[in-house]
Amino acid sequence: MTDAEHKGSGDDDLVFKALAAPLRRRMLDALKDEPLTTGALCARFPEVDRTTVLQHLRVLERAELVTGRRIGRERHLALAPVPIKRIHDRWIGEYARAAVDLLDRLND
Repeated sequence: MTDAEHKGSGDDDLVFKALAAPLRRRMLDALKDEPLTTGALCARFPEVDRTTVLQHLRVLERAELVTGRRIGRERHLALAPVPIKRIHDRWIGEYARAAVDLLDRLND
């Protein structure tokens, strides 16, 4: 395994860990439609306290699934889709292609 592949697999582990929690997936869904401020994101999840949302946000940022930038006193958050595309290309796309090939062979 090359250094780049090793690093990529570590990045993938962070993405899979981040996607494992239902609340974090819901946070990504909220950011999919539009960027939100940290306060607006917290307001979308009244069932949990702000500290919990911020802890989950840190996991998403470590996995590079969310980016944030300061504008004045506010922090604006946006979905960063590249890690999800990387997971799709590496895992989902390859396995879907193999499944289609298998079904095709079964038809023959």
